[in-house]
Amino acid sequence: MIVRLYSSALLGVEGIEVEVEVSAFNAEKPAINVVGLPDAAVRESSQRVTSALSNSALSWAKGVKTVNLAPADLKKEGPRFDLPIALALAETAGEDRVEQPERYCIAGELALDGMVRPIRGVLPMALDAKRRGRTRLIVPAANAAEAAVVEGLEVYGVDNLREAWDFITGQRIIQPFDLDRKALFDTRRKYQIGLEDVKGQHQVKRALEVAAAGGHNLLMVGPPGTGKSMIAKRLPTILPDLTESEAIDATKIHSIAGLLGKENALLVTRPFRAPHHTISDVGLLGGGANPGPGEVSLAHNGVLFLDELPEFRRQTLEVLRQPLEDGHVTISRAAGTLTFPSDFMLVAAMNPCPCGYYGDVKRECRCSPPQIEKYRQRISGPLLDRIDLHVEVPLVEYRDLASDESGETSGAVRERVEAARTRQLNRFGGKHDITCNAAMPSKVMREHCRIDATGSGYLEHAMNELNFSARAHDRILKVARTLADLADAEEIAAEHILEAIQYRSLDRKLMM
Repeated sequence: MIVRLYSSALLGVEGIEVEVEVSAFNAEKPAINVVGLPDAAVRESSQRVTSALSNSALSWAKGVKTVNLAPADLKKEGPRFDLPIALALAETAGEDRVEQPERYCIAGELALDGMVRPIRGVLPMALDAKRRGRTRLIVPAANAAEAAVVEGLEVYGVDNLREAWDFITGQRIIQPFDLDRKALFDTRRKYQIGLEDVKGQHQVKRALEVAAAGGHNLLMVGPPGTGKSMIAKRLPTILPDLTESEAIDATKIHSIAGLLGKENALLVTRPFRAPHHTISDVGLLGGGANPGPGEVSLAHNGVLFLDELPEFRRQTLEVLRQPLEDGHVTISRAAGTLTFPSDFMLVAAMNPCPCGYYGDVKRECRCSPPQIEKYRQRISGPLLDRIDLHVEVPLVEYRDLASDESGETSGAVRERVEAARTRQLNRFGGKHDITCNAAMPSKVMREHCRIDATGSGYLEHAMNELNFSARAHDRILKVARTLADLADAEEIAAEHILEAIQYRSLDRKLMM
């Protein structure tokens, strides 16, 4: 006899339905053969499954069993097929039948005693099951909240194999998991930190607001201890809330990476990733033997913070250029090509020189001009061009540190940011799939970033005197458009051009 159940594999950030077929026929020597391009973890499932069946008091047909995972040309990875294989084998005994198997999509890892362990990538699996018309999802109890994020599916979390078998054969009633989506999204503004914690640094907080309002990349340059990291960590508190579709897209990537749990089944606040400067190319961009998402993808719809930017290997930083431009990462291997989304805001911090005190009026810099030049050249011109805002972060004065006055709250700044983003959405009207000024392509920028003769004269002078590149020219116009949006102005004025030019400090020639 042949038994069929349905499960799901992962391909990039998407779930792909897998048909689990089990054929049993009599033979003197019993065996379980798993075919369909399985990896080592899938091939070893036969050992876990037989032990789990025995410890769950379930029988299966004697003889040789062939387990086929279709489509056969899609590589199957991980222990996620243990549960559907075990249920299909139990059905070959012929004692009970699964009621309407086409309704179910099933996945889960089995322990030897029959307990069901959590797996990665349940959210992409649930989204694919809904697209294919499956109405019931059976997953480990620890993954039930994650799967229940998808509306229109009945999600059943099970703790052990026996419970799953009794349910799909109609011998037990299990209530579907009930997720309070409203309560989940209501937690998104509960930050433990805020911009009001930052003393002084008003010009840096202004740059942070501009970056948030237009989705611009930001580089902070200043001596040690000036609050660069502190300020960067507060950027998510002033960014607009994630939409439901953005939250699901970001959660899918974290699900595949195995970073979700019962407490964070859905990302309701924007991701903030801060990898160490020793990270490898694969860790930052993604890849590996079984390609997975890197930090740039884990920061999708959020913030990627690179502290001590020149300390990163130059080769590692160069891999950022493509995702910064395209909003996605393409990883090519012999077995195929995978694409991971990576639409993030880049925020970086660095010292002005190796000792950290170049330009400081209170401490003497011990670095020679060649040392400073070599230090800054660790960041290539093409990468620097892709960073819209360069802002200097000076030492904080004592009177600011000792003051009892708190700065402007994140909530107040976020209101202005959201108002500016709303103007941008209304301007683009959804025609170009653009959500912020930083994402404007050249054609759209020419339409919405027109400047008057005075502003054009200022920009021409800056281009000629400071030798800005064509990309820097476009970045200045986009930042100026954001400054106008924050000022609720329809047209870009000369003062907006001048302020945007000031944010290109590292493009200027180093003066000693």
